[in-house]
Amino acid sequence: MNLIKVNNLNLSIHEKEILKGLSFEGKAGEILGIIGESGSGKSMTANSIIKLLPFGSSVTGEIILQNKNLLETSEEEMCTIRGRDIGFIFQEPMTALNPLKTIGEQVSEVIRIHKKINKFDALNSAATILDRVGLPQTDFPSTRYPFELSGGQRQRVVIAMAIAIKPKLIIADEPSTALDVTTQAKLIKLLKKLVIEDNICLIMITHDLSVIAEMADKIIIMRNGEIVERGKINILKNGLKNDYSKNLLKASNYKSKNLNKKISNQTLLKVDNISRHYSDNSFRFFGEKKVFKAVKNVSFSINYNENVGLVGESGCGKSTITRAILGLDPIINGKIILEGDEIKASNVSKNIRKKLQVVFQDPYGSFNPRHNVLKLISEPLYLEQSQISDYEKLNIVKELLERVGLNAEDHKKFIHEFSGGQRQRIAIARSLILKPKLIILDEAVSALDVSIRAQILDLLVELSESYGLSYLFISHDLSLVKSITSRVLVMKSGQIVESGNTKDIFNSPSHAYTKSLIASSPNLESSLRRLT
Repeated sequence: MNLIKVNNLNLSIHEKEILKGLSFEGKAGEILGIIGESGSGKSMTANSIIKLLPFGSSVTGEIILQNKNLLETSEEEMCTIRGRDIGFIFQEPMTALNPLKTIGEQVSEVIRIHKKINKFDALNSAATILDRVGLPQTDFPSTRYPFELSGGQRQRVVIAMAIAIKPKLIIADEPSTALDVTTQAKLIKLLKKLVIEDNICLIMITHDLSVIAEMADKIIIMRNGEIVERGKINILKNGLKNDYSKNLLKASNYKSKNLNKKISNQTLLKVDNISRHYSDNSFRFFGEKKVFKAVKNVSFSINYNENVGLVGESGCGKSTITRAILGLDPIINGKIILEGDEIKASNVSKNIRKKLQVVFQDPYGSFNPRHNVLKLISEPLYLEQSQISDYEKLNIVKELLERVGLNAEDHKKFIHEFSGGQRQRIAIARSLILKPKLIILDEAVSALDVSIRAQILDLLVELSESYGLSYLFISHDLSLVKSITSRVLVMKSGQIVESGNTKDIFNSPSHAYTKSLIASSPNLESSLRRLT
């Protein structure tokens, strides 16, 4: 028997069609995966179910939950249904949690809203629930605040809030997208366990087919507000019919166009025995200040025309090394040398800046929204010794825009007028304008849809060959690193624990941490092999 049934759901916002005739159902003890790229309508489908829609929304159809049409309920009734009958797990736990309240208070608040129970008993219940999701009181007391937890731990708090009243339906909207592979694996295991133990229906919304292939019973693929494919999860193996679905599966199982480029024997970047420590700046009368050793005597090199991957979980020191190479953070010992010039945080020469560029994870946050694309891309040209005329500058920008797959006339637009994938192309164009020798890509494609990610990765491979570039890929996505790098460095707790040829590391890792990373990483090919 169906727990939830959606019949002919249509949604318009200010008369613009968002969802078009959606129909699907979910049973207790079942995981329903909803797949689609940004703008496909996944999140708006979830928001329609819990009736959290923006002003100007118009909804028709039926959303039947336990024989009740949610679209006919008042807001007062929905306030009792949310939390009690429907739990919701948001993508970004830090924005879903109150930073001024302890985790115990926030979980107990859900209990007290829906049950007549005193504060003390509610806190005890909250402690039990937190223990159930892997946050035992011995290690994670209820008195902790969200900022004292890691991303994966915060997500567990959000899950605890979602299951606090044991709802029959839980909606998880991209709950694992920004998490490390090991944390993601634990989260997937936890959600699957909750579905079985509590006999709930879980609607899992994501753009990652490898995650869905590992955990879902049924799948819905959406595009432009419509369902283009549906069925049991084994349709991923036994044959998708829709062309869009086939392309999505192909992009999710991305293979680099070409990894046979000739790598030079000469060293471009040498990182020699560097360390970076952070002091605890809190005031204290007695005792020494605590020192956090973020990077401990790390050494590696990158040759000309070489793609190197740097992988590891959050907090391992990847970003600290990036900031040190860019000359943004000082190091306490060791040296960083680029083409014979030492990089020092106190004094990075213009010559080094020209040779070294970076593409960040969030392109929107790295651009000034008040400047048009022409100014954004041409900004690094101030490092050039010779004066460049406005006419030359315009031609260079136009050529780069076309080189990265955009229109030359896009130079007139502002950054908010582009999609996420287009913004990342603009960020790549900006990094190329000085013809650098090395580009650091810091989680540069992790937030993109799979098809857009495949396009960007193909573009990076092509540009690497055309311009003779070297890349340092920093990522927690092992499938990405495997597909596009020739050598990989594995980092844990501020140290490189394993390094070598990418294929060798992935086929026969020697360090226990590397083995755990590879084992935890969702693998679409192996998931498909397990399907019948």
